Amino acid sequence: MRMRNPKDKEEVINNCDFLITDNINFPNNNPLHIEIGMGKGNFILNMALNNPHINFIGIEKYSSVASIAIKKITPYNLPNLKIIISDVAKLEELLKNKVDVIYLNFSDPWPKVRNAKRRLTSKNFLDLYSKLFKDKQVIIQKTDNDDLFKFSLDSFKENGYKIEEISYDLHNENISNIMTEYEEKFSKEGIKIKYVKVTK
Repeated sequence: MRMRNPKDKEEVINNCDFLITDNINFPNNNPLHIEIGMGKGNFILNMALNNPHINFIGIEKYSSVASIAIKKITPYNLPNLKIIISDVAKLEELLKNKVDVIYLNFSDPWPKVRNAKRRLTSKNFLDLYSKLFKDKQVIIQKTDNDDLFKFSLDSFKENGYKIEEISYDLHNENISNIMTEYEEKFSKEGIKIKYVKVTK
């Protein structure tokens, strides 16, 4: 069920000075990492705080969710973190040949077979990502969903990606990790988190 619009959503978004609407304007040429489907912003905020020499963009389709992330991020006044409110499928022109790493955290699994093309690791999305990458292609995915993880691994391999790191129980591995809001919830419920890093 989609969350209700916060009463101050429009005010929060209109007053956000790190919201990207037309061009990317980081004041440097540092590597660019993007999270597709940033949710309430916990992951992308902490990544930016811990990695000041990397630029980050959080992409969120739903403005109601993005406004919550914006309120969380605003007090930190981070020069290396921006937000885009849009469907990633519409961002080719803005992000073409600019991205170094893509994070896919707890994406909608779209469990029905007829919706397979809507999964963010399906071929049509991987083809889009290839246009966004600057050079080497790096995708890092986390999910609680076994079926999506299997689908993603098959899709990565079929589309020429090499698995660099993989875990079926991320929190019991020695892999650097910053948790999302969903991840914290699932972990408390005892659900194992699946993780993969692929390159091309």
